[in-house]
Amino acid sequence: MHQRQLPMSTRDKARQDTQPAFVLHHYPFRETSLVVETFTRDFGRVPLVARGARRPKSALRGVLQAFQPLVISWSGKTELRTLHKAEWQGRYLQLRGLSVICGFYLNELLLKLLPRDDPHEDLFGTYAQTIDGLAVGGDQTPILRRFEKSLLRELGYALTLDRDVETGRPIAADRRYTYIADRGPVALDGVNDESTVELAGQTLIDMEADEYANAVTQQQSKALLRMLINHHLGGQVLHTRALLRDLQQL
Repeated sequence: MHQRQLPMSTRDKARQDTQPAFVLHHYPFRETSLVVETFTRDFGRVPLVARGARRPKSALRGVLQAFQPLVISWSGKTELRTLHKAEWQGRYLQLRGLSVICGFYLNELLLKLLPRDDPHEDLFGTYAQTIDGLAVGGDQTPILRRFEKSLLRELGYALTLDRDVETGRPIAADRRYTYIADRGPVALDGVNDESTVELAGQTLIDMEADEYANAVTQQQSKALLRMLINHHLGGQVLHTRALLRDLQQL
């Protein structure tokens, strides 16, 4: 008898094996289990139940750590699927100091901005490279700004940085601009409105080239991306951002 084939979407949700992934967050579920929010290469953000993962002898207990490249397997067709297996892939990555908070900041961005079951393979690769960069150490500023730009682009909110959106003219390094959310930069021809972010033309040029050595570019690019991310968060609070700010003021 011919067996009816399940639709591709149903088969995909029923069983997935050896899927590259990272743990974004987990929290207790019932007595011995965890709910694990994962970011996977081919399926995007996927919530999973790790049954028994809180038991002392669970094989999953020491594996489900943030920032570690994993290979995971799961099954299920409901919103909350069941994790069957998780293994480290490659070397153990150790983040230290502020890099740990920066890593959790990336995770919180993905949790709050990335819809579940929405695949972003390029963003997955960017995230992996960003975690590698944080593990190496050094200046976190360019690492975070590049990731924020990539995240907004993947979500369909790519920044316009090369031209004035009102006139179409190329950005001039010596002019002043403001940035209108969902549109782009506009030249300032008078006193800046305090509710907007003022930008030097050179900052926009540097951001287009992903160059953040200039101190003014560092400060203004941070202010711009904070404003745009806040706009797309729609009132959601980023707790790791507040923690980073407090630590940097110590």
